[in-house]
Amino acid sequence: MATTKLKSHTEGVTPDELSLVRSYLLLTYIHKVFERDCRVIGKSGLFKTPQLYMELVSSGAKKTSIMLQEVKRELASHDLKITTVRQDQRGVEAQYMCRGYNGEMSILWPVFRREMMVRMRAYLGLATELSILNREEHAEQLALSI
Repeated sequence: MATTKLKSHTEGVTPDELSLVRSYLLLTYIHKVFERDCRVIGKSGLFKTPQLYMELVSSGAKKTSIMLQEVKRELASHDLKITTVRQDQRGVEAQYMCRGYNGEMSILWPVFRREMMVRMRAYLGLATELSILNREEHAEQLALSI
């Protein structure tokens, strides 16, 4: 679960602005993952047609890049600045300043990874239903469909 800790007045930051901070964090990490995966696919030598997979992952990276630019524009238009992004064994944390209000958003790894997977599937044009099922439910559903 994401926790948002505001160090000043909470009425100074809207839910939409908090959503922008969250999107910034997710898009930043997703973009890095797509770029890394694209490099690994290209260099691995394990794929017969690496260009096909690189094209798919690269298209996801391009989408996240465009969306990240838009989120950055929105952050600026709301006078909202991400001052620090950190990660540790618990999750990802961002400190931000919005019209003079300092705040902090923390998202635990399980929640962050789950939302990353849902978004990554969407950016790659994949069905999102499977991302909601856990492994046991997925295995059971596959067994029932055979």
